[in-house]
Amino acid sequence: MYAFEIERPTSIADAVKALKTEEAQPLGGGQTLIPTLKQRLAMPSVLVSLAGIKEMRGICKDDQGRMCIGAGTIHADVAEGGFPGLASLAAHIGDPAVRNRGTIGGSLANNDPSACYPAAALGAGAVIKTDKREIAADDYFQGMFDTALDEGEIITEVKFPVPEVSGYAKFEQPASRFALVGVFVAKFADGVRVAVTGASEGGVFRWSEAEEALSKSFDASALEGLSVPADVMIGDLHGTPAYRAHLVGVMTRRAVAAAK
Repeated sequence: MYAFEIERPTSIADAVKALKTEEAQPLGGGQTLIPTLKQRLAMPSVLVSLAGIKEMRGICKDDQGRMCIGAGTIHADVAEGGFPGLASLAAHIGDPAVRNRGTIGGSLANNDPSACYPAAALGAGAVIKTDKREIAADDYFQGMFDTALDEGEIITEVKFPVPEVSGYAKFEQPASRFALVGVFVAKFADGVRVAVTGASEGGVFRWSEAEEALSKSFDASALEGLSVPADVMIGDLHGTPAYRAHLVGVMTRRAVAAAK
């Protein structure tokens, strides 16, 4: 590690002010940032901890019936209080230590291409609320580790429309427990959304062909004969692009079967 200052604001307004300091960086649960600092892949001079901001924690419903989750809410709390598909997703992130420290806002802000929450947010059509604005999930995710957030902008809350049924299935990379491929499906009155994480070189994405098929018949058999193109899938020591493309179909069928 190396020497740095740490600020501990107790309100969103104070956090925004602290982040205006040169080379300041926000710190959520630290599950990604702390290892990054240890490897000297990032060296901010000031860390602004968001852990003490009570208004960024908790789960409630708004007047539109959406489930609103504070960005500082830890995975373990989402696992207990989220709707079924989201709760199951959160319950299988990492291990107990990660689930009791990592936050939904930190995960979405980092937008790791193999993280689970991006699939839930995109699959459910969530709205990401920041200190400045609200961003639809379809506009928020812009590629690997890339989002619509501006410099110094903080995620404060995530608003999830609650689906009729939803499910998540992931094929874990056994060492990290990140998704080698993960698929979130959500059935609404006006159709089905399907979001895939861990597979594509472009990060999390919606599988439109599967959405169309499942909107007609929400059954795993509706996916027979469908596949995603392998040429845009990730290839690494854990799996070839063709292998990941195959897993997308397998995990989508499992997510549909698990939906409740």
